[in-house]
Amino acid sequence: MGKTVTGKVVLVKKNLTDMTDPAASLVDRVGELLHHRVSLQLVSATVVDFANWKRGKLSMPAYLEDWVGTLTPITAKEATFLVRFDWDVETMGVPGAFIIRNNHHSQFYLKNVTLYDYPGHAWLHFDCNSWVYPTNKYKYNRIFFSNKSYLPSETPEALLDYRREELENLRGIGRTGELKEWDRVYDYAYYNDLGMPELGKRFARPVLGGSAQYPYPRRGKTGRAPNRKDPNTESRVGGLDLITLNIYVPRDERFSTVKFWDFLAYAVKAVAQTMGTVIDDRNIFHFDSIQDVFDMYEGHIKLPSNDALKGIRDAIPWTLVKELLRNDGEKLMKFPVPAVIKGIRQNLSVFIRTRRSQHDVNVAILLASEDKTAWRTDAEFARETLAGLNPVIISRLREFPPTSKLDPEIYGNQHSSIREDDIKDNMDGLSVKEALDKNRLFILDHHDALMTYLRRINSTSSKIYATRTLFFLQDDGTLKPLAIELSLPHPQGDKHGAVNKVFTPAERGVEGSVWQLAKAYVGVNDSGYHQLISHWLNTHAVVEPFVIATNRQLSAIHPVYKLLHPHFRDTMNINALARMLLISANGIVELTVYPRNFALEMSSAIYKGWNFTEQALPADLLKRGMAVKDSGSPNGISLVLKDYPFAVDGLEIWSAIETWVTEYCCCYYTSDQAVEKDIELQSWWDEIRNEGHGDLKDQPWWPRMSTIHDLVQSCTTLIWIASALHAAVNFGQYPYAGFLPNRPTVSVRFMPEAGSKEYAELKENPDLALLKTITPQDQTMIGVSLIEILSRHSADEIYLGQRDSDEWTSDEKALAAFERFKTKLLEIEANIETRNNDPKLKNRNGPVKLPYRFLDPNTSGKSGEGLTGIGIPNSISI
Repeated sequence: MGKTVTGKVVLVKKNLTDMTDPAASLVDRVGELLHHRVSLQLVSATVVDFANWKRGKLSMPAYLEDWVGTLTPITAKEATFLVRFDWDVETMGVPGAFIIRNNHHSQFYLKNVTLYDYPGHAWLHFDCNSWVYPTNKYKYNRIFFSNKSYLPSETPEALLDYRREELENLRGIGRTGELKEWDRVYDYAYYNDLGMPELGKRFARPVLGGSAQYPYPRRGKTGRAPNRKDPNTESRVGGLDLITLNIYVPRDERFSTVKFWDFLAYAVKAVAQTMGTVIDDRNIFHFDSIQDVFDMYEGHIKLPSNDALKGIRDAIPWTLVKELLRNDGEKLMKFPVPAVIKGIRQNLSVFIRTRRSQHDVNVAILLASEDKTAWRTDAEFARETLAGLNPVIISRLREFPPTSKLDPEIYGNQHSSIREDDIKDNMDGLSVKEALDKNRLFILDHHDALMTYLRRINSTSSKIYATRTLFFLQDDGTLKPLAIELSLPHPQGDKHGAVNKVFTPAERGVEGSVWQLAKAYVGVNDSGYHQLISHWLNTHAVVEPFVIATNRQLSAIHPVYKLLHPHFRDTMNINALARMLLISANGIVELTVYPRNFALEMSSAIYKGWNFTEQALPADLLKRGMAVKDSGSPNGISLVLKDYPFAVDGLEIWSAIETWVTEYCCCYYTSDQAVEKDIELQSWWDEIRNEGHGDLKDQPWWPRMSTIHDLVQSCTTLIWIASALHAAVNFGQYPYAGFLPNRPTVSVRFMPEAGSKEYAELKENPDLALLKTITPQDQTMIGVSLIEILSRHSADEIYLGQRDSDEWTSDEKALAAFERFKTKLLEIEANIETRNNDPKLKNRNGPVKLPYRFLDPNTSGKSGEGLTGIGIPNSISI
């Protein structure tokens, strides 16, 4: 018995905001009249066609209805079309996929297809979320599978060949030359596109990856031609592609239209405010006072309201209007006020509204004026190691004096010169041994990571030290700094060891100014390490090979693909833009962070010690001595420092992810043998190890991927890195480092010696001496503009515990497990708010009154877009 099956197709047409083809809609309408239409063919999952190599039976082509009559909006909006299939249920069974052919002039974004009233099913759903280009761009059919998951061994015979061929297409087998935007090829390349050797030796950069000297994770392949000067270097993007930020990544990995316009608007605004602020000042080399820095954020030129702009709101992308013609309370050509200097004013406002006594108000204003310098305090300096933008480096001190792991045959004595006499009077009466035994000494150690590069870095305009900073855990749970050691290579050669200077806290006089300067040098070290290692290397760079391998080796209907895919959104695109603009030769990172042209090379040296299993939060905390094993605790560990906001919140998030991944994987794998026999999964893991992270393939720490435990821990670790870890080290950038004196990225002169002109200046005008030492004004403008962009949550952000579609799978057990995960994340949100309001937990807010919310999941959607500092996106999306 024949039957007509009705389907609904949801897609986004190409529109005017694509800029490159504004006539696309009209041309496609003409094409429809000439029968150049969009067709779909259903593929049976249950009935094979022996005449078609035992593949699923195909329906006759069905066409989207009323394309001509459906208006194309100016901006990216969904359109819905009907499609009617002739489908004999008795002889053709249940559809498990469909083939689509786009015979139009231009591409469209296919969101989903739903079949209604199918016998035995309320509906059948196909989640697509892919750009479909005209058929002449492909040498194969575009196929989409239903939202039912299958392990390879359980895939219906009718779909097996389609599953295999789709993976082959994504691997780009036989594809050569430069990849184009419609190519869907995922493949690997070295980081050989950072340099511009044609401009001279100063702009040449080593190839990262593929060698023992410069190991690195792999990036996505673009296929661009070699540089004409150096065949080992790939030619860089230029011309119109550079202006339009057009660099190859598979089209489905690119930003959405909404996000692209957001990104472009923020970039244009950043350039405008940078130029405006620099031009407005008489000295472009350094700030003349701290007030000059505050003036970057304080202005008085307001712009039209929403109502005044309403007439043009729909004419061009709204974010661009809003950012170029500000109407949200921020000022023209001014930066938003960073939270590290904003929290005091916000709390003062609340205090005034809730007090009737004028005396109370006067006292509050006096305290707030004093607290405008809260960022300078030792208490805040220490707290930010636990709850700032880089809370992943501090470790418990386990031996005194601190020691170095650098080879003494090459680098001589690199051990610390800090002695007990330097710190004994500041440890509440404890000896060093007692403090070590009681787990009350901690260290922020950047010595070994930087010392091997210090000579080269200091040959540039940067003048930095390798630093060690000791902290003492006080009875109230807060840390206080005990000593800072600044180290330089010995002038007679590396084998003579380090030249160390030790500084201890002081509040007044020139000693206090010297101490403030010593803290600034530590901040410089930590800022650069954060940007290059904690942020770029340990999240962005290490995850990209997983994105590539997942698309090459796991079918879209593989359950592990469905688990991981949301956590890869936009990662390849933001990484490609970083290679284009940020981490390349003379890019923004080299211009604004102290390692200069050695930045990525230094990250390569540190990648040698990267260990995937140690990226798991419990393992990381154990390695740093911030936790000890405890079988009675939920994660098998107990924190040494109980009020450690990153770790406390992070362990709750980690546990929620681990539980979710365990429940999900157990829906599909009933035994360890099922993991071992999953051919796609084994190929995936083999490729991650041997290709994506091929320079570390022989490391013994790689999980074998032979048990359900291996799978759960690997997926949990990967999701943690891509979501929570990235959120913790990314979205604190503008709140803390938007005010550069708090987190300088460069120092341009050394600590002044007593008797020098610089020392006299430090004594007479310590703020000016500080500002002449740290990030110069022009670099500050560029750096702050960059981190303002990187710290924003986008309008289309999808947070942990959310999906872009409710029908991402048809498996009821998986959906129920995901709902439990979401409920747990909502509980964690409430827990974080409770902790932030607990006055006993002094590290949650600190002197600057900035609550720790970077690991608040925002699953509930309470916080919107922008510089909110709240929310864990699913992926490394910015």
